[in-house]
Amino acid sequence: MCIQGQVGGGLIRRKAVFNLGTDQIMYFLNFSTIPTRHQHIAFHDSITFNMNPSGISQNGWTAVPIDAGRIFQAGPYLHTPHYLNLETIQFPSQDPIVVKAQEHAKTHLLKQTYNHSMRVYYWSTIILRQQFPEHAATLSPSTLALACLLHDIGTTEHNMNSTRLSFEFQGGIQALNLLGEYGSTKDQAEAVCETIIRHQDLGTEGNITFLGQLIQLATIYDNVGDHPSIKNFDQVIHEKTREDVNKAFPREGWLGCFANTIRKEEGLKPWCHTTHIPDFAEKVEGNRLMRQYE
Repeated sequence: MCIQGQVGGGLIRRKAVFNLGTDQIMYFLNFSTIPTRHQHIAFHDSITFNMNPSGISQNGWTAVPIDAGRIFQAGPYLHTPHYLNLETIQFPSQDPIVVKAQEHAKTHLLKQTYNHSMRVYYWSTIILRQQFPEHAATLSPSTLALACLLHDIGTTEHNMNSTRLSFEFQGGIQALNLLGEYGSTKDQAEAVCETIIRHQDLGTEGNITFLGQLIQLATIYDNVGDHPSIKNFDQVIHEKTREDVNKAFPREGWLGCFANTIRKEEGLKPWCHTTHIPDFAEKVEGNRLMRQYE
């Protein structure tokens, strides 16, 4: 792989070229920089970036165990869930980057997938506030919203059929691309990219970013209503809050829709990362917690 960049006018446009046999895939990554003159830069795998420590908590980079059971210990929650009025949750519509990402998601995702993505934002925010208040004080709502809106962008018909990459990887790269174009900071765009790539990376060994763990918890809550490492995980959100979120963003047969997407990808790409979760489509279809809202 080689990455090349063209600098000028306050923007660096990096062209990442991946050689896959006879095929060549090019992704253009745009990030802000502070150039003084037009120049051509060639980047390779040994790129070194300056890391801003302030972005660690703001964009959810804090390392946490990938095994959610170690976080929640003996029960389905750390703090007893209480009813949360959805009017107290403000979607960051004042952020122009979020507005652009939301419009992209609305345009390209199936309605069921878009509504799922919005539910994931609300599930994430509820879990964040009630179970991880120390992170709620610092995590950017915009970064969280971007990860939620774009986490399934790789499942569109075009994205599924245009690459051999697993949908999470395709989606992560595309999100990195889009957010660069929309004016996101590099740190925020990369946080969203990593989260999308790893949002189905369930496991028990190693670490993940806090944002990645939060999105895993929210997506598996919506898709399966259970968690392999957390007993009685269905209790992590108050029943009335759960009803309100599903009413605000109707499911419209989401479980069957997503199960079909899983089977489609596994049929097209038997190597795909989704196969990491055994019998995933069947687990989605067997979601007893959410079936009443379908």
